Amino acid sequence: MPATLLSSELLANCSCPEGRAHVEIFDSLLKGFYVDILRNGRMNYRVRYRLLGKPRVITLGDARVITLDEAREAARDILRRAHNRIDPKQQEQVLSGITVKDFFNSQYLPFVKSYKRSWDTDDSMIRNHVIPRLGHHVMGGLTQGDIADAVNQMRAAGYAPGTCNRFLVLIRYGFTLALRWGADGVSRNPTKDLLNLRDDNRIERFLTPSQSEALLESVRQSPNSVLLHIVHYLVLTGARKREVLDARWCDVDFELRLWRIPKTKSGKVRHVPLSAEALRLLHRLHAEAGGGADFIFPNPATGKPFISIYYSWDASRKRAGIPELRIHDLRHSLASFLVNAGRSLYEVQQLLGHADIRTTSRYAHLSRDRLMEAVETVPVRLKPPSDTPRV
Repeated sequence: MPATLLSSELLANCSCPEGRAHVEIFDSLLKGFYVDILRNGRMNYRVRYRLLGKPRVITLGDARVITLDEAREAARDILRRAHNRIDPKQQEQVLSGITVKDFFNSQYLPFVKSYKRSWDTDDSMIRNHVIPRLGHHVMGGLTQGDIADAVNQMRAAGYAPGTCNRFLVLIRYGFTLALRWGADGVSRNPTKDLLNLRDDNRIERFLTPSQSEALLESVRQSPNSVLLHIVHYLVLTGARKREVLDARWCDVDFELRLWRIPKTKSGKVRHVPLSAEALRLLHRLHAEAGGGADFIFPNPATGKPFISIYYSWDASRKRAGIPELRIHDLRHSLASFLVNAGRSLYEVQQLLGHADIRTTSRYAHLSRDRLMEAVETVPVRLKPPSDTPRV
């Protein structure tokens, strides 16, 4: 019988022909998936596939017990495993293992919370992407194809390559931990040969001198009286937003001209050298605070660090005519100023606190542009070789 689209209505009206022991009706939507109708009226969902050149058949269940959608999804999972040369019949061996959802909620998250400052980012990725797409799988039964399909679904939904790569990195690390801890049923890491997507979506904006003036003027007009000082300090130090918002007076050494950041993104203490302008700003704020304050940029209403400055920042950047500018772009701008001033990438790396020089290397093109401008200023013109033959 030719393949046809299986549906609940079709199955309700099908029966085994007279004189036949059974009849197989294959699904046109999913190759290899079919329903086997017996002479006694029973119907079983089955899937046919090949593994290492040999034909195999697995019975998925009674059509009166499981739904068509459940059977089709189970068949798709089996075909995916077979495509990855994993015997689907071994699936029963890992059904008792921990699921992806339970592993990441009960083991992964408690572990990363113990040391990772950005664990809430992992938590968001797990809730919004990992569990909805892979949560029902057991860890030991997850295949490379399952993960690749999840990434493809994210891309089809419009997520940027960077987001998809973070999803993949998290899954990869999860399996590394599962293997290290001997998680039930996990014997391999299916992400081993999966490559990150090419990410050309990095957004790096650099303030021009005119934009800097417009931004500072706009910030001065903000109802948030502390915003000007915060933005000014961000520009002068290239620090991260949270580092500045949480800055304390006890971490500033005026004599050595150093600002100590005890909690950085990398988890290491960092010392930021302070320019003369940054020191002038801090001296003025320290005098205004009267010596009794704990935080350098406190919320006037609470005396504690701002939880968020988004709304006052958003209004200011729009008023300055640069609505797309992010606070983190102030950090990029300092890097561009340093590189264009002739400072080395190593110096920029140290000043910004990058753990990896590859992060800093994104600014290398700025130094190349500067060098090109430099060679164009060379006044010497070399005469072309003479065509006069030698005697």
